[in-house]
Amino acid sequence: MKRRQFIKSAAVLGAGSLALAACGKEEEKKAKAPAVMKGKRELKMVTTWPKNFPGLGTGAQRLADSITAMTEGRLTVKLYAAGELVPPFESFDAVSSGTADMYHSAEYYWQGKSKAFNFFTAVPFGFTANEIDAWLNYGGGQELWDELAAGFNIKSFAAGNTGVQMGGWFNKEINTPEDYKGLKIRMPGLGGEVLRRIGAAAVTLPGGEIFPSLQSGAIDATEWVGPWNDLAFGFYKVTKFYYWPGFHEPGSTLSCGINKGVWDGLSSEDKAIVQHACAAENNRMFSEFNAKNGDALDTLINKHGVQLRKFSDEIMTTIGNASGEVMAEVGATDPLTTKIYDSYRGFRTKALGWTELSETGYTSARSLDFKY
Repeated sequence: MKRRQFIKSAAVLGAGSLALAACGKEEEKKAKAPAVMKGKRELKMVTTWPKNFPGLGTGAQRLADSITAMTEGRLTVKLYAAGELVPPFESFDAVSSGTADMYHSAEYYWQGKSKAFNFFTAVPFGFTANEIDAWLNYGGGQELWDELAAGFNIKSFAAGNTGVQMGGWFNKEINTPEDYKGLKIRMPGLGGEVLRRIGAAAVTLPGGEIFPSLQSGAIDATEWVGPWNDLAFGFYKVTKFYYWPGFHEPGSTLSCGINKGVWDGLSSEDKAIVQHACAAENNRMFSEFNAKNGDALDTLINKHGVQLRKFSDEIMTTIGNASGEVMAEVGATDPLTTKIYDSYRGFRTKALGWTELSETGYTSARSLDFKY
């Protein structure tokens, strides 16, 4: 081969090699890309909470951020506060229909869909936070929740808890059950139905509407959560009578509901991440409320002159009897609700005995007069 032909052939071969190498690198890049991009999507999370509201709103944001971080961006959860994408009480329908992908809320807001949803937030004289977690995780509660929510194209998890809530804010003293007659009070869920049984006019309002309604006189009283959140809403500016204990929400579970189609389309890895992110937020929010409530209560009483009052035993017994009637009626609503009610009531009976010996027994002993 002549020198000129050899050089020409070598150049052609070199160019071909470079082209093949470049092509190979491009194919390698394409092959790697799906491993990074596979399943990547933005999920819209709607809530029933005001934007950045302490505990509830910030907890929802924390959950969204946790899922995003733990999936390394495969799932980027964008949070929309109440009213930003849909009105607060339309969150359930938005997720059920696929308008939104997820919600963070309280299941008792959906009792218009099924009374059974109440059991997965709180019911009058029901579970404490520890007890509802025990029922959900080891008493068959989660499986029943799955069965209920699946009928509405949703998969749900516990994703927060406020602990024991306060009895509420009142513009007058509540000394006897008669003082509830005609009282206009904001109380959602079955707690509201119980108060209607003893003569109150209970209404459901989203968080952002409570203060102006109390200020205008549209309502005479309200419950919300507890000292930390109640201080943030400024209820002390309108009324000074703050009652305890709350009968209606002894351990309120907040929930993350996910569109069933979205959930079913996730990889097993991402499903596990979402589930564990919800469980982590469930624990973290509960501890946050317990950490913040004591200082907030001190501020309400000593800085803002709030008058802390305890409901009488007569009032609590009257409310307890009405609660029993309401729960029995709810339990007979339909076969699935009956199934959930029977499970809840059976687990409650067992929990009562152990809680009395453990939590109640210990806290009673701790309050005795001894030097520590």
